[in-house]
Amino acid sequence: MANKTAVVAVGGNALIKDKDHKTIPDQYAAAAETMGYVADMIAAGWDVVVTHGNGPQVGFILRRSELSAHELHEVPLDYCGADTQGAIGYMFQKALRNEFKRRGMQKFAATVVSQCLVDRNDPAFKNPTKPIGSFLDEAVAQKRIAEGKTFIEDSGRGWREVVASPQPQAIIEAPAIKDLIASGFTVIAVGGGGIPVIENEHGDLEGVAAVIDKDFASSLLANDLGADLLLISTAVEQVMLHFNTPEQRALDRISLAEARAFIAEGHFAPGSMLPKIQACIRFVENGGAKALITDPPSITRALDGQTGTWILP
Repeated sequence: MANKTAVVAVGGNALIKDKDHKTIPDQYAAAAETMGYVADMIAAGWDVVVTHGNGPQVGFILRRSELSAHELHEVPLDYCGADTQGAIGYMFQKALRNEFKRRGMQKFAATVVSQCLVDRNDPAFKNPTKPIGSFLDEAVAQKRIAEGKTFIEDSGRGWREVVASPQPQAIIEAPAIKDLIASGFTVIAVGGGGIPVIENEHGDLEGVAAVIDKDFASSLLANDLGADLLLISTAVEQVMLHFNTPEQRALDRISLAEARAFIAEGHFAPGSMLPKIQACIRFVENGGAKALITDPPSITRALDGQTGTWILP
């Protein structure tokens, strides 16, 4: 019997625990811990594709690029995405290889630098909303605005560049990811939602300065692969209604209809839980059997039905 396939989207806390643990060794230690939980799934018979965020790491590259602009060429945003996919993929595949070796498992992990096609006419390009990079003073921001970039003043903390967050249409490397899974590899792919590319008038791919939501891209990949499960790993064990209030209560199993109703009632914050719930809804709507939201240490218990929040048809 073939193994079941899961796409496991790991959140930012899989790499950066808090503001005091941002160095590469800190990130690797966090990655190794999270990959231990992923290895538990693989040991239990799942074929796994790991996807991940990259927001802080892209921010670090952009900041280095800004600071060294007098000395070196700047790094375009799509190349920042590619750089982070390589570096984070290296952390994950090294951590997984070490974990497999410890457990005596004959498994290998491989990273696929992944491009994600977006529509060049996506309305998001006319309304950039996603902040990237560091805070700059007004003079520098105005100079960049004159060069054609978009900046916003962020609540008295300085000026930040904002870029579009278009909807993912297709994962360009999906066939390669499928073949690797079929060959028994654990695959790390679609880092940071994938490198956003458009098709130009000649049908050629071109990178664009944009950021794709990694949960939406993970959901799309999970449907492409015909995955049995989309697992979004985040900082909380279960999704809460009335979060951080005395009425707070955990959600165990919810239907698509209930998930949509909770969104309509405004239970989930746009920058945090909302896209995760929306990504789960998309996966199940498009033929996926079930989706799960939980934190990394709870993955095994959640898969046994003891915790986590399940979104079902």
